[in-house]
Amino acid sequence: MTVTEVLATSVVIPLQTPTSFSTRTINERHYTLVKVRTDTGVEGLGFCYCGNSAGHIVTQAVRDLLAPIVVGRDVHQVEGAWEAMYRESLLMGRRGAVIRAISAIDTALWDAAAKAAELPLYRYLGAYHQDTVPAYASGGYYLPGKGLDGLSREVAGYVETGLRAVKIKVGGVSAREDAARIAAVRKAVGDDVEVMTDANNAWKDATSAIRAIRQWEDFDLAWVEEPTMPDEMEASAAIARSVAVPIATGEIHQTRWDFADIFDKEAASIIQPDAGVCGGITEFRRIAAMAAAHSITVAPHWLADLHVHLVAATPNATWVEFFTGTDVLNLMEVFKTRLRVKNGGLELPQEPGLGVVLDDAAVERFSKDGWR
Repeated sequence: MTVTEVLATSVVIPLQTPTSFSTRTINERHYTLVKVRTDTGVEGLGFCYCGNSAGHIVTQAVRDLLAPIVVGRDVHQVEGAWEAMYRESLLMGRRGAVIRAISAIDTALWDAAAKAAELPLYRYLGAYHQDTVPAYASGGYYLPGKGLDGLSREVAGYVETGLRAVKIKVGGVSAREDAARIAAVRKAVGDDVEVMTDANNAWKDATSAIRAIRQWEDFDLAWVEEPTMPDEMEASAAIARSVAVPIATGEIHQTRWDFADIFDKEAASIIQPDAGVCGGITEFRRIAAMAAAHSITVAPHWLADLHVHLVAATPNATWVEFFTGTDVLNLMEVFKTRLRVKNGGLELPQEPGLGVVLDDAAVERFSKDGWR
């Protein structure tokens, strides 16, 4: 089964409400969608998040730099395609937009291969879970007028769906104010629900992060995510050594070499690779295997429609990050399919491949450049 064409498009989807976390406010999100077509008629789908501006850079990397490397290859030669794409990108940036482009193409190749085998992707990869996977509801963003009551109602609503874990943002207000927010969340969901927090690189140094996190240690948090900037692994390691709450990081890290630095410095006990960022499914699996060798768990960063399969096929993976609506993660605005909550987690899709079906009309509405 040979790749005959690689197509890409940039979609820009406005948020329903401008949304804030610790470091910025965003109004729209940019994504790149990729189709891999084959000589048998099987078509693979891939996608990645590109940030809140200039997403066309990722799309251009797919079209001009990487597509020629993949066309003509057997779909099942994913390792060879990955290596060739990475080598081709050496002078264009071994991180950033180009790796996101590799990620989207790599995902599309795996999707096509699983479809050809008529298997859901998680089974094609080697299932660990069979029916459902654990998931947490992600939210708790800073919005004008939300207040503690609004936050409490929000997280209680997540628990009412059947999910047994929730995550909120921290770092956008003082540590004392965030302590009040965490206390309100804990009271709203009870002691048997896991509570995670996400700082989105809020603190400029380890000392500030340590002082803040120590104020939250009595709330039995599952983790504090991304306390400092992603390249400051010495700071993350210092924080991890100094607080009782587990530290998680990795959503912006790319390739196994970035994650090797986290492992070497003991900078986190939970890593959060994003297959749409780190180098695709191929690189995600390498990273997860490295983590297992270090007794580190994996809880991937958003894109639940993709990561539901990877968590289901990864023994040391613990959670899928799940957004119950499209007000924050809005890529699902161009999907006809939706994941479903079941038995406290997410029900695994049974359709071949990813099980994601595009809404072509929605893609056309949000696309800035069409498929080419």
